[in-house]
Parts: sequence; C-alpha cells; structure tokens
Amino acid sequence: MPTDNIHHRHWKPILLAGAAWLLAAAAGAQAQAAPRSVVAAGAAPTAAGTPAAGTPAAGTPAAGTPAAGTPVAGAPAASHSSQAGSTRALRVSELASGLDHPWSLAFLPGKEGILITERPGALRLWRPDTGLQSPISGVPKVYAKSQGGLLDVALAPDFAQSRRVYLSYAESGRSGKAGTTVGYGRLSEDGRSLADFTVIFRQEPKLSTGEHFGSRLVFDKQGYLFIALGENNQRPTAQDLDKLQGKVVRLHADGRIPDDNPFVGRSGARPEIWSYGHRNQQGAALNPWTGELWTHEHGPRGGDEVNIPKAGRNYGWPIATRGINYSGFAIPEAKGASAAGMEDPVYYWKVSPAISGMAFYDAQRFPEWKHSLFIGALKERALIRLQLDGDKVAGEERLLEDRDQRIRDVRVGPDGYLYVLTDHAKGQLLKVGLRN
Repeated sequence: MPTDNIHHRHWKPILLAGAAWLLAAAAGAQAQAAPRSVVAAGAAPTAAGTPAAGTPAAGTPAAGTPAAGTPVAGAPAASHSSQAGSTRALRVSELASGLDHPWSLAFLPGKEGILITERPGALRLWRPDTGLQSPISGVPKVYAKSQGGLLDVALAPDFAQSRRVYLSYAESGRSGKAGTTVGYGRLSEDGRSLADFTVIFRQEPKLSTGEHFGSRLVFDKQGYLFIALGENNQRPTAQDLDKLQGKVVRLHADGRIPDDNPFVGRSGARPEIWSYGHRNQQGAALNPWTGELWTHEHGPRGGDEVNIPKAGRNYGWPIATRGINYSGFAIPEAKGASAAGMEDPVYYWKVSPAISGMAFYDAQRFPEWKHSLFIGALKERALIRLQLDGDKVAGEERLLEDRDQRIRDVRVGPDGYLYVLTDHAKGQLLKVGLRN
C-alpha cells in the first residue's frame, strides 16, 4: 500500500558570474558511491596534495569564474526571486520497496505497469494492482561488479506491435575486462519473460574493470537509437575515434549504422559515433520542445555537466574539464575549463552532485514544473530541478533532500507525476507530485 508524506523544499538560485568558486567536496569520494557530504563555501579540502584554499589546481578555472551550478558564459543570469520555485509542498508516495539497487524504469502502455532494472541483473515489473513481480526471465547475464550490471531500459517506438524491450548492461570479455552492451528481447503478454534476446551493440574494446559504463538509451522522433556511454575510467579513450569509450553513438533500432552519421567513411574512426569527449554519461533524454538529445555526465571531483550533443562535436574530456582528480591533483591531460575546438557544457556544477537520470517536464498536471529538467543526485541525495529558458538554465531547485536518499533515475509518467528510483540495497520506487 503506498504511503504518502509531505515534503518541503527550498529554491537555490544560480549565483551570478563573478561569485567565488565553491571548493570540491571531501577528498577521495568517488561520485558513484560517495556518502553525503557538505562543504561550506570557502572551506579547504583535506586530501593530501589538494591545493590550498584560493589556489586552484593546474587546469582549473581561476577566481572570478561563475560559481557551482552555473550556466556557461552568455547564458542569461538567474533570477534571485523566490517565485522561481513552487511554493506548494510535495506529495511523495512509496509505490515499491526492497529493490536491489534499482537503476532505470520504463512505462509500459495502458495498465501494464512499470519495468525496473536492478543493477545486480534482475528486470522487474511493478503493477499498481499486484505490486512488484518476480524477476522476468530471459534477461542476459551481466557483469555485476562495482558500477557494472543491468543498467538502462527503454521500449521500442513500435512496442505496441513488436513488444521489444531494449536493455543496456555491462558485459565481460575474454580478457576479464568489461564494456557496455545493448540488445533487445520480446516481452511476453503477461510480462513474465523476454524472448529471443538479440545483441545489437557492443562497446569495443572492453576496457573497464568495473567503472564508467554510462549508460542511457534514447530514441529520437525519427526512430534512431542514441546510446550514451562512459569511458571505462580510461580518460584518453574519450578522444580516440577508433574506440567507443566516452562517446554518444547513434544506430538504427536493429543496430545498423545510419549512413549520415558524422564519421561514416572516415579512416580510423568508428562509424557508430555521434559525439565524443564524454566522461561517464548516466543521464539522457529527448528535449520535447526541440527534438534534440540532451545528456549529462559525471565530472571527476567537480565538473558534472549537462550537454546537447551535436553530430561530430567534441565535448572535451579529459582535455577540457572543470574538475580535478579525487586525489586533489589536476587531471594530467587537462588544459583548462575550455579548449579550442571543443564544446562547452550548457550547465555545470563545480561541486559534483553525482548526477544520474534525466527527464524533461512537458506534462499539464503541474504547471509550476513546465519547462523543467529533472536530474537525480547520488552524492548530494536530492532531486534537482533546473528551470529552463529555451536551451539555457535559469534556476536550480533541490527537492527530496529531507529523505536523504541517493536518486538514481527520474521519469515523467503518463499521468504527469514524477517517478523516482532510489539507489540502495533496499531501493524504492517513489511517485512525486505537488500537493493541492
């Protein structure tokens, strides 16, 4: 039985350009697994080798750069009015609990329910009348180590006819290392099994020992499949066009490579690639107003960012970054926050929230949330709402902070409510809306 709780939140306007940087959170905490921490503005990090307060590491921006949670130069200044955030309290319903590190969700049509991936390898079905079902059979074996496992789930655009369910997951190779794999199977009418699972994509070469698989799956309005990938914690590979680490790839739904992909026919480049220079992308969604793909990615220690990947463009990692190593030292390859020939992010955080999941709000139910982008935060344990003005971010609000839960995924349901997954050994599926 769902239980309701009322939650209040506060609005955090973006600081204007020229405000002082917030220094990074406590050293050694990896974005994927770090406990919640709060560092006061101006507080010095404590890691050995960390630059003293007021002395950025080489390759980090100088004082006078916009503060954490900041649009890039040229974006409109954020309003400081409290009216930017809703004054209504949240209503949160706990729909399911006991999920083992749930990672992603997808809405089945009608009253069929919600598919949920659990990172250790189970695909589950939740229905409002019967609750959480036993794991669905026919799911491929996954590499369930560290950040690896069963990751994203998406329905084919023609699901009503094909019943195809797409999964991304970590898969090991002969060397013992792993990479991200994508395939699809046909979901039975009773939702209990996947049949004829077919792999359509493998990240090559396999380089991960448990880190930075990405990944998110997004179909655009033309039916192309975008796969947002991580760089397997092998930084230079994000710039290597002969490798699939740190890339967005674009495929037909059956895995064929579109003839108009930007690197088709180019010697030494993988034709699957759409964009490159990404670190670890764990959020992706289609902008409903423009039809463009948006993604976000984890920075290292600082520098989480939101991008709009364009065909053939380079998004900088590890040459252009606003983060530093977890040790406190600079990223060895970094040349600065920006670099010639590389794209700046739409928005970034100097102190990493450890972002995961992404959903645009285009429903009618809660007008206060129109033109918002929702993003989960793992380390900072919140649901982030970015207020959009076209392709610019005009404000930031933090929700669900009082629950103190790692937010792994967020989606907008067909009923206009938000559906949120919490990343814990006994994770939850939450339904979130505004109280009347």
